[in-house]
Formats: sequence, C-alpha cells, structure tokens
Amino acid sequence: MFQGKSNSLLPLLLSLLATLGLLGIGAGLVLRLINNGEIIGNGGLNLGTKGQSTFTQVKNVPSGLFNYGGSTTWAPIRRDVDPLLQAAWPNFQLRYVDPPTGTPGSGSGIRMLLNHQLSFSQSSRSLKDEELAKAAAQGIKLTAIPVAIDGLAIAVNPRLEIPGLTVQQVVDIYTGKVTNWQQVGGPNQKITPFSRRPEDGGTVEYFIQEVLGKQPFGRNVVMVRDTTDGLRRVAATLGGIYYASAPEVVGQCSIHPLPLGRQANEYVPPYQDPYVPPEQCPQQRNQLNQRAFQEGTYPITRRLFVIIKEDNSLDAQAGRAYAALLLTDQGQAAIEKAGFVRLR
Repeated sequence: MFQGKSNSLLPLLLSLLATLGLLGIGAGLVLRLINNGEIIGNGGLNLGTKGQSTFTQVKNVPSGLFNYGGSTTWAPIRRDVDPLLQAAWPNFQLRYVDPPTGTPGSGSGIRMLLNHQLSFSQSSRSLKDEELAKAAAQGIKLTAIPVAIDGLAIAVNPRLEIPGLTVQQVVDIYTGKVTNWQQVGGPNQKITPFSRRPEDGGTVEYFIQEVLGKQPFGRNVVMVRDTTDGLRRVAATLGGIYYASAPEVVGQCSIHPLPLGRQANEYVPPYQDPYVPPEQCPQQRNQLNQRAFQEGTYPITRRLFVIIKEDNSLDAQAGRAYAALLLTDQGQAAIEKAGFVRLR
C-alpha cells in the first residue's frame, strides 16, 4: 500500500507512471482509488472511509468508566457484543445503569442522558421533537447515530391456525376494532392482545407512533410487565397476540412468529424458511429473516440508535466511539450474530 500524504503522493505517482509509459492506465487506477475513498487529502491513505474492519482500528476510543443504558431491545447487543468491544479496548469500560425509578427503555435512557446520569444512551426509536426541545432548552444538542436494523414481530399461540396478518389488521386488533380471530381469517376465538405499557419503552412508543398512527390502545388490550411476561401469556392463551423486537420473538419455542404483509395474502415471515415448529425446538430454532428486514420487504422495520450529546465532552467522545465500534465490519458481524440485521 502507498504511504504518505496524498497531496504529495499524487504528483509522484503520476510522474512515475508517466515515466513507465503507463500514464493512461495508471491515472485510471489512481482515480479509482480516489473515488473509492482510499486516497484522501488530509493525511494520506484512508483505510476507514468505508468503515473500519476491526475494533482495534477505531480511533479516539477514550479511557474511563462510562455509564450507558436505555432500550431493552438492545439487551442482546449488551450481552453478546459489548464484551467483545471491551476485550479489544479494556480501558473503555462500560456500565449499564437502570433508571432510579420506573422501567428501563429508550425514553428513560434519553431522560437519564439529559439528566447527566449517562454518558450515552441506546434507543430503539428516533428522537422525539419534545426530547430535542428539552435538550435545546438546556443548551444541548442530541444526535442519534443508527447502527443496526431491527423489526417488530407478532407472536401468537402456536395452536392458533392463521396464515398471517396485514399491518392494518394488527392495527385493528390493537385499537379494538377487531376482537375475534374469525374476523381476520382465523377460528372463532376471542382475541386477547397483550402489550407493555406505553411508558415502558421505545418499542411500545414506536408501535403506537408508527404502526397505530398515534391511535390509542383499545380497552381490550391487556398490559404485561415485560416481553418475557408477554410471550408467556401468549403461550398460555389460545387467542393471545403480542408484539416485540423480532430477535426477542423469532427464536422462541413456545409461540409462533406470525408472517405479516402490507396486503392480504402477501405475507412475509420474520423467520427464514422452512419454519421450525415448536416440537423441534430447542434442538432447532427459527432464525431471523435477515434479507427481508434489510431489503424492507418485511413491513415493520426500524433502526437502532446510539444517542449522544453533540459536544466536546469525554462522554460524547465515548458515545461516538461506541457507535464507531459497532459500525466496524467486526461490530456489524457481531450484531448480526446477536440476532439483528447489519446496517451495512
């Protein structure tokens, strides 16, 4: 590989290639390097304009103990990916912090960030206007850095015979317009929709905002403590239905992740075909339909964000470094292994 600053490197390369009589071919090569971002004008060869390959290639990773928290959707990343980051950067110490009151979630993480309780936060939704306004009132600018793709999966009881639902049918179920599975092509069975409370996290907020179009839940919706509770209730209730982050649903043995469609009979499963029935689980488990999520053919997808304060503080540096680590090739591969979809 070439070394040195590009401002002095380009004339030298062109001169050398001209001397060898290869100017036409060589110049084309150099231009391809420039267009590919491999030669830049402020420091020579750039190995990172398309993303660093490994954790150790990321620059400006600070030393210290940094508090972070927020979205419960991020739990698999905190469990599986973050220890790999810290093994590569042992002085970059991360500590997950629950909110002092209430339940953890995207909203509570952002509140804790604005209350100076966290260095950065993790969110399963984008920033709200009111959060940006609250930050601005404190003289703070917040930035949301996307690092992964996620989607919502619908869980139903595995004994419920129904091929799938449209997004509109999901909306009608959760707003109370549809109360029997017979109304959406299923058996004559009462529907029992389960949900976490609206204040419990980014997934519920996203569901209300983006899926329900800000419509309130119907009075028939039963509130549960968390996703573990919701999935258990669906497994025990023939007419039960629950929604959650796809990695939390697709691999479960006691429920059926339901195919969804934008139109009737155009259902896309959140899992890879062939479907693994409950009796073959846990020896085999359903795997996330990565391609459908990445291509957007699965109808309910979203991004996961690292939320940082946009300033020159050490906390902001930690947040930027954390996002940069997750966006490396190594980080994206680890995110994929944790059950989410690579952003790139």
